[in-house]
Amino acid sequence: MIDRNKLRNIDWILIGLLLVNSFIGVVFIYSSSHYLPGNYCLKQLFWIAIGLVIIFLFLFVDYHFLVTYSVYIYLFFMLILMGVLLFGKITAGTKSWVKLPLFQFQPSELAKLSLILILAYVFSRHRRKYLSFGEGITSGTVVLIPVFLIILQPDLGTALTYIPIFLGAIILAGLNKKTIIFFLIIVILLGLLGWNFVFKDYQKERLTSFLSPHQDPLDSGYQIQQSRIAIGSGGFLGKGYMKGTQSQLRFLPARHTDFIFSVIGEEFGFLGVILTLLFYYLFLRRMFQSLSRSRDRVGVYIIFMVVIMITSQFFINVMMVIGLIPIVGIPVPLLSYGGSSLLTNYIAVSLILNVKMRRFVNV
Repeated sequence: MIDRNKLRNIDWILIGLLLVNSFIGVVFIYSSSHYLPGNYCLKQLFWIAIGLVIIFLFLFVDYHFLVTYSVYIYLFFMLILMGVLLFGKITAGTKSWVKLPLFQFQPSELAKLSLILILAYVFSRHRRKYLSFGEGITSGTVVLIPVFLIILQPDLGTALTYIPIFLGAIILAGLNKKTIIFFLIIVILLGLLGWNFVFKDYQKERLTSFLSPHQDPLDSGYQIQQSRIAIGSGGFLGKGYMKGTQSQLRFLPARHTDFIFSVIGEEFGFLGVILTLLFYYLFLRRMFQSLSRSRDRVGVYIIFMVVIMITSQFFINVMMVIGLIPIVGIPVPLLSYGGSSLLTNYIAVSLILNVKMRRFVNV
């Protein structure tokens, strides 16, 4: 339970920055989808409200309790991922969703939290200077299982978001040369196997179109081209709210999800992008500063992996929409539309709040 002393230690500034970035997302979700059926803006507001309730519910549960039972939480989500593959219905070409009477959710998003908890459990007990070869194999297997299951859906974009979480954990734990070489060999082998036996044709086309988007501007290179046009046409001050031609005339694909940042660039220009980056930077900085407020190794690992998860997705998306990396279908945390993504990030932030508010326990 939470007593009054712990309530005083809640980081309200972090919650405020979380909400500021969420409402920036709502503003542009409305601009990019107001002419579409589905009321995406209202749905996002609903998920924000649910997310706030869940944050405060999670504050009542000590993060050590969650880490203690992390193996069971992890196994539960792996069973769900396997169940989605076996019994899920294909939606937009993938088996990624669980449909309930009132809503649907994406287990692969929420499963990231189980990975963070189980890796915190494994690595918090590591006491040597470098991660041993056996520990590297164990932790790598823990990550590869959900990644493999998600790739089979197939959802390569979401599967890739698991990798930075793992890299953050092993970097924090420390790596010797032998383990580094082993992981590099595994990555190369998995890449070759994936290209030849796992990747779909459209996924290969995205990678090749990244190298030469002008080669097929009406098909595989279309998304990159339209995104660049949208951002570039915004200039310094932008075309004005709800006045972007690429987004309002529907040339820009996935406007309210993967390419929300392109909408910001088109409608509010360079200045709007800088202000959005500033608010996001303050949010990420506040989370990163929380590392010094953890009272134990478990808390440090949780905070670091949460920060890496959100930061990596943000920068991957930004680099994606400006054409620096291939299109992989990764939304911007908090800014893009999506209930599962938003809830995952809200719960992740609640874990940071949980660690910080209990920093004076037994001290």
